[in-house]
Amino acid sequence: MSRSLSKLHPTLKSGDEPFHADKKRLELTLLDWWRWDASDLVSNTTRGRLAEFIVAMALHLDPKVIRNDWAEYDLEMPLKKNKFLKIEVKSKAYVQTWDQKKLSEISFTVKKAKSLAKRVADVYVLALLAEKNKGTIDPTNVNQWQFWVLTSGELNKRERSQHSITLNSLKTEFGSAVSFQKLRTKVLRKAVACKLK
Repeated sequence: MSRSLSKLHPTLKSGDEPFHADKKRLELTLLDWWRWDASDLVSNTTRGRLAEFIVAMALHLDPKVIRNDWAEYDLEMPLKKNKFLKIEVKSKAYVQTWDQKKLSEISFTVKKAKSLAKRVADVYVLALLAEKNKGTIDPTNVNQWQFWVLTSGELNKRERSQHSITLNSLKTEFGSAVSFQKLRTKVLRKAVACKLK
């Protein structure tokens, strides 16, 4: 059998797929692994991927399109005339899984891609899980999230840091957050600003 090293094209999984030993079915399934791996929705790594999914939901993107871990940006939003908006999602939260003495300071990383020395995405969606109570935090509740949408051009024009932006600077320079329900409209307005719509 010849060996191929061409690109893999993952297929959407249901969660029912079993682990096996050369086709001999074992007891556990992919759903068991997903539960084991991703049940802590507040953890930084999982919350970041969840934020991408929540933004994709708000933008009405197809959930059957599998996330590409190696892409230069996180999401593509189809626009008219075969154009699409390249979107980078950044996530932060006040509350962490571990013991805390105080709420986390909020600062979003927005640095340029090292390999290109520029921003590849057209827009950045900065997603804040804004709930401050560990007893009621629920990352699946989209009403606990707040969003800011900035174009790469807006970030490039900043006189302060090109690598990060604090919550205070974000509010001062770009105004109030938008809700999950208003995120799509805001992103479409930014697409117009990028001259992509």
